[in-house]
Amino acid sequence: MNLQRPNGNDATRTFNRSKSVVPCSGLCSRCIDGCRGNCEVFKASFRGREVIYPGPFGDVTAGGDKDYPVDYSHLNIQGYAAGAKGLLEGVEAGPDTATFPNVNTETEYGWDKKVKMTLPVFTGALGSTEIARKNWEHFAIGAAISGITLVCGENVCGIDPKLELDEKGKIKNAPDMDRRIEVYKRFHNGYGEILVQMNVEDTRLGVAEYVRKKHKLETIELKWGQGAKCIGGEIKVKSLERALELKKRGYIVTPDPAVHAHQEAFKDGAIKEFERHSRLGFVTEESFVAEVKRLRDLGFKRITLKTGAYSMKELAMAIRYSAMAKIDLLTIDGAPGGTGMSPWRMMEEWGIPTFYLQSLTYEFCEKLAKKGMRIPDIAIAGGFSTEDHIFKVIAMGAPYVKAVCMGRALMIPGMVGKNISTWIKEDKLPPNVSEYGKTEKEIFVCYEELVDRYGKDMKDIPLGAVGIYSFAQKIKVGLQQIMAGSRNFRLNTISRNDLMALTEEAAKISGIPYVMDAYRKEAETILDGK
Repeated sequence: MNLQRPNGNDATRTFNRSKSVVPCSGLCSRCIDGCRGNCEVFKASFRGREVIYPGPFGDVTAGGDKDYPVDYSHLNIQGYAAGAKGLLEGVEAGPDTATFPNVNTETEYGWDKKVKMTLPVFTGALGSTEIARKNWEHFAIGAAISGITLVCGENVCGIDPKLELDEKGKIKNAPDMDRRIEVYKRFHNGYGEILVQMNVEDTRLGVAEYVRKKHKLETIELKWGQGAKCIGGEIKVKSLERALELKKRGYIVTPDPAVHAHQEAFKDGAIKEFERHSRLGFVTEESFVAEVKRLRDLGFKRITLKTGAYSMKELAMAIRYSAMAKIDLLTIDGAPGGTGMSPWRMMEEWGIPTFYLQSLTYEFCEKLAKKGMRIPDIAIAGGFSTEDHIFKVIAMGAPYVKAVCMGRALMIPGMVGKNISTWIKEDKLPPNVSEYGKTEKEIFVCYEELVDRYGKDMKDIPLGAVGIYSFAQKIKVGLQQIMAGSRNFRLNTISRNDLMALTEEAAKISGIPYVMDAYRKEAETILDGK
């Protein structure tokens, strides 16, 4: 069985001419001299390295479509006919009180100083991609009014054309970072937070020092093992000197400022194409603990860590080192997830898939807990989009997993809302939107609710943010209904007993009981009349 066919995918804007395709190579079974395309081999014959990445840059976020042998669809949620775990204190369980609106979906994370969120969901790292930059107001305000944490991703300062460095090469002024933080803070409602993620270059530029001193941020996120990535697209520059600076820091810049060492090549103030090979981080226990201490000494109350779909060895390192350093939130990101700039074939074929990675995470957490170590709060990322995903992830990782990190699923509503705004102005609403009306109030079911909350400030909330809020409300109510059906009225009452594995392979990997074994002993006891 072939799990993923290469050589033609909408993400790279390629496809096979023939309906008959060799599964392992992805090549048409009959390749014709004179074919007009458009498989990846065809397109790479004249566009070369461009075909490595999803496109068009700045307008897409792509997710891998490899069909893994086992995923979260191999789990089902248990339903019960009695009980009401975690119902509001003082409220007696009964048919009039055990209803889904009484389910509390709030969660919190942190070692000592907790951050509460209205939902066990937060954004993926929205960093140096063009799609994050141009949609930032929609994403940031949407997260803020929804009461969830927003992660400002790596390298935002590094690609800021207006970045100013001091004589030591440290950040003196970073206007785009300032904008991103201030936008979120304006609508922050006490739930969630904005945290900035750092890779190797961010550390060297002094991003942590800058955001702590200027913006008094309380949380900073470290990222492990940054690999080579394409940034792509267009970046505005003020001068040839800025282009030379980018080249010096590891970017491949077109036109090349070292070759075209005159202002004429940059007269329009833009580099038309650029690429960056990020420096690889090398993690040791000593360096990690030392860096966490350094950041705490800068005044950060919380330090979080984002790690990816690396080998079992790196996962063990991440969990153990995080426990030793008292990390406030460890986000573990499985394959395939989504990308705005990573190589497409890497998205398809690299790393441990999320289901397997979370199974290992639980196993390792249990081993450390039995040794008396306190486990940091954990979040799982990697391809989630629905309320049942959230329930399964929290249940499968209980009691360690506190939230789900969503990337594309939280970006899409921001783009949809933004585009609806444009379509309203241009009178070009598609039929599947205009069937609900022609104005913001008619189309967005949550619009009036936000008007009641924000009043005159509603004029400063873009429709992309309303889109994210609307999506968050769908997730909340859907989660409440699932939780009520499993008789869990608070997130911390959800357990692994609330899941069953539909296949024996899923049961073997996850440790979740096979459907024909789950609650069998209890059922037999009832049948025996005991």
